[in-house]
Amino acid sequence: MTEKIYVPPIKTQGIKTKLVPLIKQSVFMNRDSVWIEPFMGSGVVGFNIKPYKAIFADTNPHIIDFYNQIKSGFITPYKVRSFLETEGKRLEKEDDMCYYDIRERFNKEHNPLDFLFLNRSCFNGMIRFNKQYEFNVPYGHKPQRFAKAYITKIVNQVAYVSNLIQNNNWVFLCQPFEKTIAMADENDFIYCDPPYIGRHVDYYDSWNEESEISLHNALVESRARFMLSTWDHNDYRKNEYLQAVWNDCNKITQEHFYHIGAKQTNRNPVVEALLTNYTITGNQNMLLMENTQISLFDMSVAL
Repeated sequence: MTEKIYVPPIKTQGIKTKLVPLIKQSVFMNRDSVWIEPFMGSGVVGFNIKPYKAIFADTNPHIIDFYNQIKSGFITPYKVRSFLETEGKRLEKEDDMCYYDIRERFNKEHNPLDFLFLNRSCFNGMIRFNKQYEFNVPYGHKPQRFAKAYITKIVNQVAYVSNLIQNNNWVFLCQPFEKTIAMADENDFIYCDPPYIGRHVDYYDSWNEESEISLHNALVESRARFMLSTWDHNDYRKNEYLQAVWNDCNKITQEHFYHIGAKQTNRNPVVEALLTNYTITGNQNMLLMENTQISLFDMSVAL
């Protein structure tokens, strides 16, 4: 049977839903490790790993605020349903006028429910901000987007994450990756999914060669086990930074197709790379499952 992958309520570019099984097979933790994500994004990897102790961080304050509001109990599945039903009916009647009104309202008030609404009704489910940190993704032109079944799907996603947050020791922090990585010790596990240099780098703030080098140095200096997701190559070009910056890491690859992207050229097969500072061999990889249960996985990927 294929293991069920739980999809989070917030979507982002390059979401790792289809890569979760490979990542999960390749993680090495023990019962005392803290799972650390300096680039939380959608949170899909950590939400499926389900560690007991975790630090989820991102520089995008709206993602962190959304999950902190769930943690505090301000955002509940019931409240999400009520909000989406109300604004969904309005979208069906007013179409783009409703969408742009809510986008303007969000850029002024930063309501996390408005953020969820925009994320699920904008063009291609993107998250993008301009230099003034205003959400600027255009409308997806689907006035009947929030049908009853679709709202229920989102509500169930919120309920799943809410249950995980309430039953585990998780914190959500808005801060730079350097600060998050510095919180790790030798026993912890760091999973990084930074903006892909040379591909989509307009998610919330900029990413360049200096950022890539700083990330590598911070991870190495942390002395914790780490895994980094990046791109290896596509039909047009290869990621030259794998050799220039990450050549001291072990690598496994898997092809992945991106459905989210502003341009058609960004929605095609890409060979993904997982980079680690430890060797992935045979059945020696331990994965921290729900709470403190430890399971062994037999690797099925070709190294």
